[in-house]
Amino acid sequence: MDLRDRPRRLRKDGIRQMVQETTLSVDDLIAPVFVDATSDSRTSISSMPGHSRVPVSEVVDRVNEILETGIEAIILFGIPEEKDSQGSRAWDESGVVQRATRVIDEQTDAYIITDVCLCEYTTHGHCGVVNSDTDTEMTVKNDQTLEHLGDIAVSHAEAGADMVAPSGMMDGMVKAIRDRLDTSGYTDIPIMSYAAKYHSNFYGPFRDAADGAPAFGNRRHYQMDPANRQEAIKEVEADIKQGADILMVKPALPYLDIIREVREKTTHPVAAYNVSGEYAMLHAAAEKGWLDLEAVAYESLLSIKRAGADLILTYFAEDIATEISNSGQQ
Repeated sequence: MDLRDRPRRLRKDGIRQMVQETTLSVDDLIAPVFVDATSDSRTSISSMPGHSRVPVSEVVDRVNEILETGIEAIILFGIPEEKDSQGSRAWDESGVVQRATRVIDEQTDAYIITDVCLCEYTTHGHCGVVNSDTDTEMTVKNDQTLEHLGDIAVSHAEAGADMVAPSGMMDGMVKAIRDRLDTSGYTDIPIMSYAAKYHSNFYGPFRDAADGAPAFGNRRHYQMDPANRQEAIKEVEADIKQGADILMVKPALPYLDIIREVREKTTHPVAAYNVSGEYAMLHAAAEKGWLDLEAVAYESLLSIKRAGADLILTYFAEDIATEISNSGQQ
């Protein structure tokens, strides 16, 4: 190296922040909220320290806690009071997400995003309609599921959702939802599609939190193979053509290359889901004293932003928002 060129000159305090290439803002963060119709009080999620399921009666308080940190956007996941093979409570106007959305919309200024899927509502735990609850060779019936996803999206919009986020990885789900929203008069409701959602082992704590684990088999026949990169671009391009407004990659940290690929191949906003397993493993290491939780959480989200994500769904949202606020960053 020519010693006239010394990168260390720009690493000193005072100039370091001025030349920082990537910044993390409170505006980048979306906070997940679990709403539980089966409980009258908050229930801690053991595998996700610091997070709880909240009843509809307390969801406004929970959302206000999030808003106080400066975060404006939340995404709602529901645990229904009962399930069936079709997941019909998912589109019921009196469903848990619909009731929660109404009160949040009426009593707060939160930007409300709703998860559009069936796994939390079906007795079999799969993301759509299947022929049997017991046949391990069965997989989701794609086209019949699309009808239900349209029903769910419209019911959420009617309740006051600002955005819907289909997560089931059904072929054609964005088009089905866009068509139903438009014909129902909700042309201004955007879709944040889980465009590249992988069949990952990092989802475990979420499935405990939302009671959404499959009762048989797995989801490998409709979620993406972790080995595939080009397929992610195919999925993203399909969702763009079908009307997606925001494209999500899930999980985030093990798929930073995919986030970068999507960022470079599209002008659409890119979201990334920093999933429950990513959150839980950092907490576990911190509990052992092996890592500084606050530091590695911030570094993890910064890496997701650096890879190209515009928006980050994360269970660290409130902690990071508070850290950003305390540090004087905007």
